Amino acid sequence: MIGRRPTHRIIDVHAHLGPYSLFFIPEPDAATMVAVMDLTGTDVTVLSANRAIQQDAHLGNSQSLAAVDAHPGRIAAYAVINPWQDPERELERLAADERFVGIKVHPTLHRYPVTGARYAAVWEFAESTGCPVLSHSEHQSPYDAPAMFQTVAERYPGAAVMLGHAGITPAGVAEAIEAASRYESLWLEVCGSQMTGPMISAMVDQVGSGRVLFGSDFPFIDQRMSLGRVVCAPLTESQRQDVLSGNARKLFRWRPLPGERGVDETDE
Repeated sequence: MIGRRPTHRIIDVHAHLGPYSLFFIPEPDAATMVAVMDLTGTDVTVLSANRAIQQDAHLGNSQSLAAVDAHPGRIAAYAVINPWQDPERELERLAADERFVGIKVHPTLHRYPVTGARYAAVWEFAESTGCPVLSHSEHQSPYDAPAMFQTVAERYPGAAVMLGHAGITPAGVAEAIEAASRYESLWLEVCGSQMTGPMISAMVDQVGSGRVLFGSDFPFIDQRMSLGRVVCAPLTESQRQDVLSGNARKLFRWRPLPGERGVDETDE
């Protein structure tokens, strides 16, 4: 893609920032990520800081905002809500700061079920404001198995919830597809080490291209490899563009500044 305009517009809705305690990630900084985005033709990446997910939501969310400020129009931030760390405080911060475009929760790492009362404030906020939520989802997890999100959708039908990794495993993807087929508020996000083009095609065929989103898990997984799965998946060009950026442009609460390269930029 170097030296020519990419064929598709791309928004990556699932990425991370900074070091991770469970394994080594080389160059997990925002500047390196933007350099890779330039190679792949990715307009915007929406990320959450690993510090926010693993240790301190407030401090980590500040790190995400610093990345937004350093790379305006290219990096966007999730506000991570940890159910054990005063979730209402971070929701108030999110409501007051337009640099946050969505919410990130990770029930498995936080060891708290997505259906639990401590997440109620998240779903209520999402339903009342239209702010989307990206949640980790994992097959057979007692905290965020895809089927558990059906309970969330029943209780909060107006909350847009993205099932990160779509359950991870082939069996998890099948479970995620079933849940999203039943509830229009549930969206499927395609990153994961076990994801394949045919699995992405199955999501589009059974749920529709209008509720499937490209995410890479960058830099846990190389963005170029994750992108290749969508680019080479057996989709129509219209379906592919929905997944790569069209759906994200409609779902998130974008507020890019005038003159910046961002999601409101008119196609030439």
